[in-house]
Amino acid sequence: MNLIADRLNRISPSLTTVMTTKARALKAAGKDVIGLSSGEPDFDTPQNVKDAAIAAIQRGETKYTDVAGTLALRKAVCEKFKRDSGLDYKPEEIIVCTGGKQVIFDALIATINAGDEAIIPAPCWVSYPDIVKLAEGTPVIVQCGQNAGFKMSAEQLEAAITPKTKWLILNNPCNPTGAAYSAAELKALTDVLMKHPNVWIFTDDIYEKLVYDGFKIATILEVEPRLRDRTVTMNGCSKAYAMTGWRIGFAGAPVALIKAMDKLQGQSTSGTSSISQAAAVEALDGQQDSIEEMRKVYERRRDMVVDMLNAAPGIRCHKPEGAFYVFPDIRGCIGKTTAGGRKIEDCEGFTIALLEETGVATVHGAAFLSPGHFRISYATSDDVLKEACTRIQAFCAGMK
Repeated sequence: MNLIADRLNRISPSLTTVMTTKARALKAAGKDVIGLSSGEPDFDTPQNVKDAAIAAIQRGETKYTDVAGTLALRKAVCEKFKRDSGLDYKPEEIIVCTGGKQVIFDALIATINAGDEAIIPAPCWVSYPDIVKLAEGTPVIVQCGQNAGFKMSAEQLEAAITPKTKWLILNNPCNPTGAAYSAAELKALTDVLMKHPNVWIFTDDIYEKLVYDGFKIATILEVEPRLRDRTVTMNGCSKAYAMTGWRIGFAGAPVALIKAMDKLQGQSTSGTSSISQAAAVEALDGQQDSIEEMRKVYERRRDMVVDMLNAAPGIRCHKPEGAFYVFPDIRGCIGKTTAGGRKIEDCEGFTIALLEETGVATVHGAAFLSPGHFRISYATSDDVLKEACTRIQAFCAGMK
């Protein structure tokens, strides 16, 4: 008898985690490794947030909470959605989860039946397709190239919708590309969605605070409020507040779906850490100055990384609107041989050779369903980024 369930054969390990683990192992072995594979802010959690967590511990707030989250945090989430996006949610329309990934998992597992389709613009975050597959659904991948700014057009969306379409999953700004949709670009998509009343929308806005050059971010329901009864608006504390390890994600959605997600979560993790929730209340309700301080640093780093990568032979790097990633096109390097004697057959071969020959850890584009590229996270110090990009330039210059 086979011990492992067949459903696990539908999914793969997270390739971003695989590369990060490989880089850590090389570093532990004494190698000079620069890790640019992890999507994690290098900033510390703001002091006011840490203080709030300590105060909660001292007050004894260490018990189980409601599965959907404490009332205080759900109210804070309602205020956040109203303040930032003009969206009116009630606490019963909010769920708090152990990170944004659990929000996605809960929503898709609770709604997808075998054969249902979910449209996912690619390049995309590695977990979306696998969670759809785990739910016995079918990911429908829409390729959005660099020439289109890595964004899906209304025409592409219309062509992808079938009678089996259950979800559109939209990440704005996007991991791995940093591409962000303006209100006008979203309006073109929502016009299509209004013609297809059976399609639900999951908008992952986790990077919404990290946009640059004066870009005005928007979310689906700001642009088209009539989609409210079939939209999940997801966000969290991990990126904007440098709270990855605190594991706080949340979403607003129709009550019926929130109840279904609550039911599923009640039989998996139950409520999120009470201390993390107390910290998240302060993050959302407290001073917001730290976000702008981090955003300015990320913007400076983005500009430096884009300029340095575009100076590397064989690389073309689009300047993204948001997040803290770049997703360079490396097809100019495919087929060449490195100074270390390796022939680069594909983007995965490029990233492995880059790691083993120069010590720079990145993630290959095929992991994000977009071969011929690789992802760099610039959520690390300026000096480290400069050294990494200098190594990449030398690596590419040494190819023949």
